[in-house]
Parts: sequence; structure tokens; C-alpha cells
Amino acid sequence: MSTTNMATSSNYWEDLRKQARQVENELDLKLVSFSKLCTSYSSSSNRDQRTRESRSDSGSSQDKMLVAMTTELEQLLASLTVINDKMAEYTNTPGVSSHNAALMHTLQRHRDILQDYTHEFHKTKSNFFSLQEREDLLGSVHRDIESYKSSSGVNNRKTELFLKEHEHLRNSDRLIDNAISIAMATKENITFQRGMLKSIQTRVTTLANRFPAINGLIQKINLRKRRDSLILGGVIGVCTILLLLYTFH
Repeated sequence: MSTTNMATSSNYWEDLRKQARQVENELDLKLVSFSKLCTSYSSSSNRDQRTRESRSDSGSSQDKMLVAMTTELEQLLASLTVINDKMAEYTNTPGVSSHNAALMHTLQRHRDILQDYTHEFHKTKSNFFSLQEREDLLGSVHRDIESYKSSSGVNNRKTELFLKEHEHLRNSDRLIDNAISIAMATKENITFQRGMLKSIQTRVTTLANRFPAINGLIQKINLRKRRDSLILGGVIGVCTILLLLYTFH
């Protein structure tokens, strides 16, 4: 492969990496917004009947936003998949075998990120549809109850007990939704921290491989820390034994 072709090929790979990082950053932001929108939808569904009845306009707008964001996320995931496929094709191109290990490592990292984002999107989407179905079911039950009350005009003991039971169910549903919201927020924080740790680990590994002296220094530091820990543990153990002997004699 000539120098010009190698430079052109290298530029093509770097362009693909830039595109992948750009789409990944956009996906990360969109997924956070999508999760918050689903959580706000869940919170708005737990309000009283007056809010539930006035929810038709705002709910319709929120549903449209969710559908639009779902479509956009699916398009971004498809775009990132295409970029990863192009990167995989590049690694199989003749003439890049000398860099194949590094390229495959980079490709695998982008594939892992795509897999994580795809899993998170489908999980959030599934949770949202479950919440929406439960909300529709509860809304239907509530409308049936109100229709029964208005048509019969009866306010006897059985109706009161039934309404109290329904209120208990609504309270239980509210607690479940709050727990789901907390779990989703915790997952977002864990995902963000995992991404930061992966980035730090990749940078440290890159520096260690690029500068062998730093790698050797890190190993010496780890050995000295281990030795100091053993010495400190031995001293503490001896002091403890002497203290026990002194105490019992």
C-alpha cells in the first residue's frame, strides 16, 4: 500500500471514529431525555381524577413527543450500527493487518457502547409501554366507577368500600411508580459512572502501553504498597499478641 493510500485509509478510519463518537454522544443525551420524559409521564399519571380528566391535551402532546423521540433514537441506533459495520469492513481491508489488533480493540469498544445503548433504549421503552398500559387500565376502571355512580346515584356502604379499595390500589401504584423512577435514576448514574471508569481505564492502559517506563513504575509502586501492607500487618499482629499477653498476665 502506497503512502498516499495509507494516509487516505487512515483519514477514512478517523472520520468513522469521529462519526461514531458524535452519534454516541447524541445518543447518550437523547437517552437521558427519553428516560426523564418517561418518568415525567409516569408521575403525571399518578395525579387525581381532575388532573386525569384535563390530561387529554397535555397527554396527547406528551405522547407525540415520546413517539418522536422513540423514532429519533431508533434512527440514531441504526446510524451507529451502519458506522460500526463500515469500521468492521475497514479492519478487513488488505494492508491494515499491521494495525489490526488496535483497530479491533477500538471497534469492539464501539460495539459494546452500541449494545449498551440499544439495551437501555429497549428497556426504557418497555417500561414506558408497561406504565402506559397500566394507566389506561386504571383510567378505564375509574371511568367505569364514575359512570356507575352517576347513573345509579347510590352512595351505599358497598360503593364506599369499593372506592376505598380502589384508592388503596392507586396508592400502591403510586409507590411502585416512585420506586421505578428511583431505580431508573440510579441506573442512569451507574451507567454514567461506568462510562467514566471505562474511559479512565482505557487511557491508563494506553499510557502504560505507550510508555513502558510508566508501566514499570506503576508495578514497582504496587509491589512497594503490597510490601508495606504486609509489614504493617505484621507489626499490628505482633503488637496485638503482646497486648493480649500483657492483659492476661
